[in-house]
Amino acid sequence: MTAKIILQLAALLGALGVAIGAFGAHGLRPMLEASGRFDTFETAVRYQFYHALALLAVGILLQVRPELRLLSTTAWLWLGGVLLFSGSLYTLCFTGITKLGAVAPIGGLLLIAGWISVLLAARQL
Repeated sequence: MTAKIILQLAALLGALGVAIGAFGAHGLRPMLEASGRFDTFETAVRYQFYHALALLAVGILLQVRPELRLLSTTAWLWLGGVLLFSGSLYTLCFTGITKLGAVAPIGGLLLIAGWISVLLAARQL
């Protein structure tokens, strides 16, 4: 994955994080609180946003240091992690299908693996 694509994904995830978070906090809050899922929703938004910012940093670093190709793997891991972790939590909040909660740990493992790949890439500096 190129630095340009990573930066675009970071921007997209960040923009969606703000939009989804605002929609949940204002438009959906009564429904989320009634179902007891407001905290779950906030966790999904928070992790999405953390990793959007982290992807932004990775994209910038990869632009400056293209030899750190492992950061491309980091981007894939974080993208998959956000989609599975935050995505499964969003889906759980809106559908109430609790079986989707089993997907979140897989996304969490991808997020952790992404951070480990940053550690390994940093060893090349």
